[in-house]
Amino acid sequence: MKKGAAMFLTGLLVGIGLMVVLIVVVLPKQMFVINESKLGFDETVEAITQSVQENKWSMPHVYDLQATMKKNGLEVRPVKVFSLCKPEHAYRILSDDNERMVSALMPCRVAVYEKGGKTYVSMLNSGLFSKLMGKKVKEVMGDASAENLQILAPVVR
Repeated sequence: MKKGAAMFLTGLLVGIGLMVVLIVVVLPKQMFVINESKLGFDETVEAITQSVQENKWSMPHVYDLQATMKKNGLEVRPVKVFSLCKPEHAYRILSDDNERMVSALMPCRVAVYEKGGKTYVSMLNSGLFSKLMGKKVKEVMGDASAENLQILAPVVR
């Protein structure tokens, strides 16, 4: 009996240890989708803006973080963050009182920034997060994530 309890406890501790490693090491690398752009910074911004329109999404706001930092006396390299919205997707979440808490993740955000002489595009991996949500949110976030990747297709390598 003692041997069985010891094996169970050992297995439990190993399982917990593996989960901690997964959460601390693997998961953070999966939280964002990061792609190198095949275009320069300004061209990437322009191409995404055009692709948003072509894919029938809207862009309610563009944050120029470099300009914002400069107003505060701080210098950073170019960074722009786009708020992307497709009202049909947003409505499916916002019209349901039980799903409205997901609005904290809305609208979808896409960032364009420079690093090491290259331009990158990043976004939250909402497809991954969607797997942790209820059926409706999972479906909407999955659809939005796939469409965001389609919007970014003209610029990513």
